[in-house]
Amino acid sequence: MQPTQPPAPLYGFAGCYRHPERLTGVRCVRCDRPICPECQRPASVGFQCPDDVRAGAATIRRGRTVVGATATNAPPVISYGLIAINVLVYLVTALSPGGNLANNTGSKLFADWELAPILVGLNHEYIRLLTSAFLHYGPIHILLNMTALYLVGPALERVFGWWRFLIVYLLGALGGSVLIMLFGDLRVPVVGASGAIFGLFAAAVVLSKSVGFNTRALWITIAINFIFTFSVPGISKLGHVGGFVFGGLAALAMMGWTLERHSIGPSLLRIQLGSVLGLTVLLVALAIWRTEDIHHAYNQPVAAGRPGVSAAAPAVARSSTVWTALGRTTPL
Repeated sequence: MQPTQPPAPLYGFAGCYRHPERLTGVRCVRCDRPICPECQRPASVGFQCPDDVRAGAATIRRGRTVVGATATNAPPVISYGLIAINVLVYLVTALSPGGNLANNTGSKLFADWELAPILVGLNHEYIRLLTSAFLHYGPIHILLNMTALYLVGPALERVFGWWRFLIVYLLGALGGSVLIMLFGDLRVPVVGASGAIFGLFAAAVVLSKSVGFNTRALWITIAINFIFTFSVPGISKLGHVGGFVFGGLAALAMMGWTLERHSIGPSLLRIQLGSVLGLTVLLVALAIWRTEDIHHAYNQPVAAGRPGVSAAAPAVARSSTVWTALGRTTPL
């Protein structure tokens, strides 16, 4: 077969440059090539061909937010993903043996993931510092935390971009856990995403001046949450305070350690990455120091004149399935 030849121009019509067999009288306003209806792209005047549209888009600089993230209207996938993960973990703990939808604390996963400071200290189970942030103590607990994440998360993610937002969230969660390890009751396990949520509250405060968040509504929300934290018994105050402090520090690092607008460029990115690394190293170092301190103290014999426990007590505490030596789980 012979290749299809474009039809000869007829009364000003010519074959489309991409589809030669289609006659058209419309030409690209930039390159003057004939374009059929399928290839026509509306322009401010007339039509452009697909090639010129792509070339023009490549030369347009995309907007940046105050922290250097690409401005976009894309769905906040990290916020929604975190909500989905938390809900999924709750369902797994609720539907596993020992748990139910009203009380999910009896499952093995719940026991293995909750932040039990004594177990972290004796067994060096550092992973609990983060896994506990994805556990929740009953349906009301997860409903409140996920509602807060749904309300504040998407707006912050659009400003921070996905990876900066995730870093702020995780540093808030880790900061709350480390403060619990440092000053909390070693026998009381703690669970919940509130440390990360309070970290996002602090991040919103840091961004409020540059982005234009409604600070009155924001401060009222934060005040109500802190009043609730310190007035209702059984809530981890240290987790909330730690999350707020380190979430705020992480957000301030993303701003270049200033509340004013920072020049967007490689220098800001270096500040962000260096600061995040520094905060992470600080939290990890504190966690390791406290863990070794607990491990050392609980393995000293009583006869040595230092705080210690009997030989049987560490064995009980080391078991992640025997909780008679621990207190009741505290929501975070």
